[in-house]
Amino acid sequence: SVREWAVGGNCLGLSAPVYFCLLRLLVLSMVRYFMSMAESPPVSNGSPSMKPRLMVVMGVSGSGKSSIASSLANALNATYLDADDYHSATNIDKMIRGEALTDADRWPWLENFAAIMVDQKTMAVGACSALRTKYRQCIVTAAGEPVLFVYLDGRKSLIRQRMLQRKAHFMPDSLLDSQFETLGPPETDELAISVDIQG
Repeated sequence: SVREWAVGGNCLGLSAPVYFCLLRLLVLSMVRYFMSMAESPPVSNGSPSMKPRLMVVMGVSGSGKSSIASSLANALNATYLDADDYHSATNIDKMIRGEALTDADRWPWLENFAAIMVDQKTMAVGACSALRTKYRQCIVTAAGEPVLFVYLDGRKSLIRQRMLQRKAHFMPDSLLDSQFETLGPPETDELAISVDIQG
């Protein structure tokens, strides 16, 4: 089920103390999750519960996925992977032109990203938008093992402000509206942690 935590203060600000407030919350969330998994009883068929080796920090563009995922990976001694690095040139060109990706654009990208995560020999933490339930299901199916999603939930106005401060990124702020239109937060039956970063 989705576990929810809120962060006080404007955690989309760029100051180090506020940034690490959110980071510490995420690390604590992960530790609590692992502890609960380790202490959980076996599932009904008698098989032991499995801790997810793969994690994806998800949310709309500008929510802080890459920064949080890379820091979380470092704290957990895990491999960090950014799904943006695995977009096709065609996808990147579309986004630069301000065109939203279609499902046909996303499927091979998501499947490739999941395959690369699985190939890691240790724990892996990825940053990926994974905006819809079906996109997250695609990642889990392609991975063939449990994936924990960490959803960064924030208001559009604050995230737009953050996007306007970014430099050298192919995603224009003009696509933020379509990102929120596409967004489907994790459902209660998904393996996910939801973090309120609105402040």
